[in-house]
Amino acid sequence: MSEPSAATMIITGANSGIGLEAAVGLASKGARVVMACRNADKGTAARDIVMQRSGSQRVELMALDLGSFASIRGFAKEALDRFDHIDVLLNNAGAVARHRVETSDGFEQTFGVNHLGHFLLTTLLLDRIKATPDARIVVVASDAHRYAGSGIDFDDLQSTKRYRPFIVYGKSKLANILFTRELSRRLDGSGVTANALHPGFVASNFGRDDPLGKVMMLAGRPFAISPERGARTSIFLASDPSLAGITGEYWYKCAQKQASAKARDDATARRLWDVSENLVASRS
Repeated sequence: MSEPSAATMIITGANSGIGLEAAVGLASKGARVVMACRNADKGTAARDIVMQRSGSQRVELMALDLGSFASIRGFAKEALDRFDHIDVLLNNAGAVARHRVETSDGFEQTFGVNHLGHFLLTTLLLDRIKATPDARIVVVASDAHRYAGSGIDFDDLQSTKRYRPFIVYGKSKLANILFTRELSRRLDGSGVTANALHPGFVASNFGRDDPLGKVMMLAGRPFAISPERGARTSIFLASDPSLAGITGEYWYKCAQKQASAKARDDATARRLWDVSENLVASRS
């Protein structure tokens, strides 16, 4: 009898921080881990680290720039050509910028990468995920979604009127949770689960390319947890057998947590999905 194939788990932003630690943890459990990384050199170095620390050779690297719809579509096509099953999609990558900048498709970068990029990636892979028994979609959000006190501003999704970095970041994380909630609703009865999580305040390289992000991380480092601890909930949601069938929830420290009231607004979640579909289609 042939050996059963390993579960295929795709992780975005897997070259550093909690993404890298999630890759180590899931590879250690025997999964075939696909590290989706923007920078090839950093990705190659990270893959070597994951293989060394996990003791697994089932670690692959694929190029993915979530700020480019062309890159996302190219990645999805290659993934669908290579993998006949996708057991876990871990949407982990995130970005924030001090000043307003745009993706190659003309969207504000934080919203474009953190939400629209993962929205497009997930929908492109969704049929293959649905064809995989007991598949899971895990979205790394953040309690920073509570910074978005006014909720999703559909009249200024691209933050052209006013750009405040951590408010914009908070809104992108709110969008992550709303997306997960609506995705879970749409997947009802399919066998696929979708859950979002808060990793905690993690001492990572997040924001390292931006002066403001670097200052904030340095100031908060004494209170931060390690990337390894920050990745535990991602690993738990991606692999723990006790979670079969549990979907549409928000998690912290491997336990369910209540997100903000605005993150639990189903009407807003449905509206965001429809708007996101139209935005993505506008650049097809």
